[in-house]
Amino acid sequence: MFSHIMVGSNDLQRSKRFYDAVLAVLGAGEPVQNQAGTGHRRLFYRHDGASFCVSEPINGEAATLANGGTIGFKCSSPEQVARFHDVAVAHGGTSIEEPPGLRKGEMGALYLAYVRDPDGNKLCALHRPPKAA
Repeated sequence: MFSHIMVGSNDLQRSKRFYDAVLAVLGAGEPVQNQAGTGHRRLFYRHDGASFCVSEPINGEAATLANGGTIGFKCSSPEQVARFHDVAVAHGGTSIEEPPGLRKGEMGALYLAYVRDPDGNKLCALHRPPKAA
């Protein structure tokens, strides 16, 4: 459904350090870096047919976060959820909501962890275990 997700950053080098570490947990490599015709710089992380992008705002104003917005990253195991969280916190992110772990509710059982990146964007690491037969 999505071709890419882009978030803004007020400090692209800080964001690169953060996302290089966090997205490496999921298997993403170094980002493609470019400078748009408008002069703003961007990072494009590509993995498994998807792109996650970090950009200086094109309008020259400060990057702000989406109130109520969350960007979810699919993880392959509960351990990868925990590692995503721990690496994010070790690289300038902030742990938010409940500690990483199993949540049970209307959506079934999910392993979740929530963090904010250094610019305040809310990220979720999610693993959905297979349903028991």
